[in-house]
Amino acid sequence: MPQSKAGKINKKVCLLGTFAVGKSSLVRQFVYSQFSDDYLSTLGVQLATKSLDTINPETQKAYQVNLILWDLAQVEKFDAVTKTYLHGSQAAIMVFDLTRRASLIDYEETISGFREINPESKIVLAGNKTDLAHTEESRLEIERIAADLSCPVFFTSAKTGENVDALFHTLAQKLL
Repeated sequence: MPQSKAGKINKKVCLLGTFAVGKSSLVRQFVYSQFSDDYLSTLGVQLATKSLDTINPETQKAYQVNLILWDLAQVEKFDAVTKTYLHGSQAAIMVFDLTRRASLIDYEETISGFREINPESKIVLAGNKTDLAHTEESRLEIERIAADLSCPVFFTSAKTGENVDALFHTLAQKLL
């Protein structure tokens, strides 16, 4: 018996993390199934959208979730412009670079600032660049961070597409 659609919903999702962790590449892979080795730093914010069909695990109702992805430049301070970008977001994906331990350093301040603006928002972590050489310590530290924050973690590769769809589909379900 086919599921009837409960409705269409829009959800704003911010991608957070330091420079060059792969936020833009994750969005490009998810939305357009594309990857580029060229690095272009994001200035301000870039927007993209993609709709997903998913089922609410609690009600078993089908939804079309329109994810409005806000790919933010590195958030260094929570000034008025940054707060405006973050305001009204229902979720954030905190992205780490598995090959650069330094990308793990300031996550607490970033997530805390985000939650101050959006206290009911969902958080998902992404340890990106599984296709490159990295240490097991990075994975273990990201798993520890996820446990401390009580949020899911995905180890992704924007280049190969590994776990990219799973990351966004899980987030879409959490937003129902």
